[in-house]
Amino acid sequence: IQSIDCIDCITVQSIDSKHYDPDTTEPISSGLQSLEELLSWKRSEANPFNVATVPLANREPSLASTPHRTLVSHDMMGGYLDDRFLQGAESDAPYVFYHWQYIDVFNYFSHNTVTIPPSVWTNAAHRHGVIVLGTFITEWTDGGKMCEVFLKEEESYRAVADRLVQIAHCYGFDGWLINIENPLGETAVKNTPLFLRYLTDQMHERVPGSMVLWYDSVLENGQLKWQNELNPSNRVFFSACDGIFTNYNWTEQNLEGMKAYSAAQGRLADIFVGVDVFARGEVVGGKLETNKALEMIRKHDFSTAIFAPGWVYESIPDKNDFRKEQDKFWSLLSDFLYVHRPSSPLPFVSSFCQGAGTSLYWRGQREVDRSWFNLDAQELQPLYYRETLEGEGWLRTQGCPEDAWSGGSSLLVEGVLPSMLSKVCARIFSLQVPLSSRVFVSLIYKPSPGVTVSLELKTADATLCTHRGVQDIPSDSIEPIALTEDHQLMRQFSQSCGQWNPDGWTVRCSQLELQGCALRDVCVSVRRDGGDKDTPFKCRVGEIMILDAESLSVAPLPVQSVCLYDVVWLRGANKLNLNATLRWRYPAQLVRHFLVYWRRLRGPDPRIPSGKLALIGRAYCPLFRVTELTVPEPPGLLELVVEPVSREGFRVPESQWGRRSLSYTEERTDQS
Repeated sequence: IQSIDCIDCITVQSIDSKHYDPDTTEPISSGLQSLEELLSWKRSEANPFNVATVPLANREPSLASTPHRTLVSHDMMGGYLDDRFLQGAESDAPYVFYHWQYIDVFNYFSHNTVTIPPSVWTNAAHRHGVIVLGTFITEWTDGGKMCEVFLKEEESYRAVADRLVQIAHCYGFDGWLINIENPLGETAVKNTPLFLRYLTDQMHERVPGSMVLWYDSVLENGQLKWQNELNPSNRVFFSACDGIFTNYNWTEQNLEGMKAYSAAQGRLADIFVGVDVFARGEVVGGKLETNKALEMIRKHDFSTAIFAPGWVYESIPDKNDFRKEQDKFWSLLSDFLYVHRPSSPLPFVSSFCQGAGTSLYWRGQREVDRSWFNLDAQELQPLYYRETLEGEGWLRTQGCPEDAWSGGSSLLVEGVLPSMLSKVCARIFSLQVPLSSRVFVSLIYKPSPGVTVSLELKTADATLCTHRGVQDIPSDSIEPIALTEDHQLMRQFSQSCGQWNPDGWTVRCSQLELQGCALRDVCVSVRRDGGDKDTPFKCRVGEIMILDAESLSVAPLPVQSVCLYDVVWLRGANKLNLNATLRWRYPAQLVRHFLVYWRRLRGPDPRIPSGKLALIGRAYCPLFRVTELTVPEPPGLLELVVEPVSREGFRVPESQWGRRSLSYTEERTDQS
């Protein structure tokens, strides 16, 4: 097949197998397997689909001001599982992480020499203000040989460090865990602190706010001997970088010794005491007693590194119980973790999608009726918890994949409203978001009978919220009053939304006029309609949106510079499949996602009219790989179309969509 794009099409018959699935050409993430592969890495040959597109969000307390930090090291079955598919995968019960408010650092771990985090993880973490570390590991005999090569002299260790910096900068993540798990010779161990210092300095210069951590393994004499603490034998490595991740077999005596150790003074937050959730060896806590380890670590004022919390997923026979078990695991730890408050400016929007589902919803309707997994679709996550109320009352929040307004899940707020209370208030988000003088608020929900549901917002003086470390700020509670259908803002909102059918969902919109306020908490209030008996209730919250009211009148931007490249034609059983990369320009911060369509403009029979637009898929950045799209036999002319959906869920007029046409014919080769 010969492709003749209307403007500047590049036809490629084969593409880099490292970056694409060999059967479908779907973009995939992978690590680097050797020193040679690392040193030969070039930015020009990087995987464009694995570049993170979500900038690191602001939050309070920030990483720098958090005295007891929490790192999660994600080590699961070798890594690069369903998450390697950068545009998502079909998966009935995938592992997802959504307790981001509790953690500061996310490390993607595997036993590849260089583990490059899949961009879906970096995007999800950054959306919540969490930094992401890749892993550089050497181990066993081959690892020892590798170290003797790259640590033999300044030129060689700087070359490795330079590549690691370039990779992190290119792919948009925030640093490295350095894990040397093999003995080192005299020259190699002497150069290791110099390598760490150079790498750390270069990372800080290239990626502000980045971090380089050393794993407790090798001693200053080159011996491989895990210490389970910071001490004079490994201090030289700690001093050369941003911190140490200790091994897991510590005791309280180790913690006491570290706290008194001179090298730790002023840097307790940089000591991440390792906790193996699998509880391998002689450890404190682990599994469902991991909280015992955290309690002891916090008692001595250290940070912690929680290794392999995917144990929760791996240990349960029925993966459908995963959400319940994961919520239980993190609730046990919550007393020893900070709740970080997102502090990015308006708009504030979340439909509570966790990045997976049994169906894909849009405005309460099933758009795709199959299981899916894509962490790029994960939205800002709420607080998940269970609270005991007076009498027989209780309250719980949890993800609900059975129904959703947008994405794969809603938020289920359920419980029993006890007879002695007329209402209960569930805190959904803790924030530190400055508010404009006129704010538009939207709540979309499905309540059970017998209760009335509304939003309750807690605000504070914005000037007080600027003081770092201040958690207990006086706040005022506001319950926004619903607007009538004929209100100007409601008319603007309805016009922006276009045609829709809520189908059982209640849409409640409000306006607030404020001055000098910051939003601290978003709560869902549940009131009993009447009587004084214990009242069971369930409310599915589909979406909460808080906007600057002026944004409702801002005109949308057009999609620009649509181009098509890396075209691969594949023939199957009596069908022709198009595979191609579509790229365009559009401000990523303005969109929730893009919808990518196609249609036939002209086929072999000119009497057949043009086809209707058919949805191919969703994109979460201005880049999309079209795979296995069955098209008519040549000669033909087709069109690919990109529709932006704004962050607020507003669709853009069709005149602003991006379009690209592709003409193709049969290419025949004479046989001699």
